Amino acid sequence: MGGSAPAGDAAQTRVKRWLGTKPSRTVLRIVAAVIGAGLIGGGLALIWPKPDPIAAAPPSPDDPASLAPLPQRSVMVLLIGVDSDAINDPSNRAAPKGPANADSLMLIQITAGEALQVLQMPTELAVQLPGLEGLHPLARAYREGGVALTADVVAEVVGLPSGEPDRYVVMPRQALRALVDSLGEVEVSLNQSYNRQDKAQNYSVNLQAGRQTLNGRQAEQLARHRSSPNDDGARRVRQQALVRGLHDQLRQPNAIALLPDVIGEVSAQVSTDLTPSEMLSLTAAALSSTEPPVINQLKLAPRAGQQQLRELKPDQSLPLWPPAPNATAGN
Repeated sequence: MGGSAPAGDAAQTRVKRWLGTKPSRTVLRIVAAVIGAGLIGGGLALIWPKPDPIAAAPPSPDDPASLAPLPQRSVMVLLIGVDSDAINDPSNRAAPKGPANADSLMLIQITAGEALQVLQMPTELAVQLPGLEGLHPLARAYREGGVALTADVVAEVVGLPSGEPDRYVVMPRQALRALVDSLGEVEVSLNQSYNRQDKAQNYSVNLQAGRQTLNGRQAEQLARHRSSPNDDGARRVRQQALVRGLHDQLRQPNAIALLPDVIGEVSAQVSTDLTPSEMLSLTAAALSSTEPPVINQLKLAPRAGQQQLRELKPDQSLPLWPPAPNATAGN
C-alpha cells in the first residue's frame, strides 16, 4: 500500500483541488459533509413509500418487489470493504498493521427496473489526506477519517454532486463470509489457480482454476488475495467475479424468500446508515432487472516503473461516473 508517489502536474492539480495547502479548509469541508448528510437523511427517507401498518405477506420466491416497497428514485451507496475481521477490531491483522484500511471501495447505484451500476474505486489511488504530508493511497482515508472522510474524498475524485453518495455500508471480512454462507454458496469462474500462505497476516488462499463453488471463507480468500503490492488491478477483476456470482446467487429460485433472514444476519455485522427495511428495498430494486451488473473502473494513467500509488488518466471531464449512455469506463 506504500511506495513512491507519482509525479506530474496533473497529480498536483488534483490533490490541490482536494486539500491544497490549507488543511483547515478540508476539515471544514468534512464537517459540512457530515452536517449535510444528516440534513438529507430525512429527505432521502421520503423516496421509500410509507410502510403499510398491516403485516406484509411472506415474500414471493420469484418476485423481488414482494420483499419491500421499491425506492422511487436512484440511490447511490458507498460500499467500504475493510481489512479487519469485525467492525470494532482494534487491529486489522493485515498490512499495514493498525486500524482498518479500506481494502475495497465501490460506488453502487441502484435503480428499480435497471441493471445495477457499480464503480470500483482504486484503493491505491494517490490522494492527500488532512494532517498527513505527501500522497497516500485512497485506502488510508478510512483509517484517518472513517466514513465521512472516505465519502468526501471519493465524491471529490469522481465529481459527484452534493449529497452523494446517499448511504454507506462498511463491510468487514466476517460480514462477507456471513453473506455467502447465508446464501449457501457462490459460483465463480477462475482463469487460474491460487495457492499462497501469508503467516504475517494470518492468511492463506487455495483455489483451483475453473468453475468453483465457494463458501464464505473461500469467497474471502478470493476477494482478499493480492499476489504482489502491485496486484490491485487483478484483485479488482477477481472481486468483479465475486460480485457477479453473488448477484447470480441472489437470483436463484427461492433465494428471495431467504433474503429477510440473510439481511438480518449480515446487518448485525456491518456499519451502515441503512435501516433493515431500506436494505431489503434496495436489494429488491437491484434484483428487479434481469440484466447482470454493469461494473466500471476509473481510467488510470499508466504505472511508472514499480510505483504502487496510481493517478487518474489526465484530461478527463467530471463527473467520471456514472457513465453517459453508450459510454464505457476503462481500467
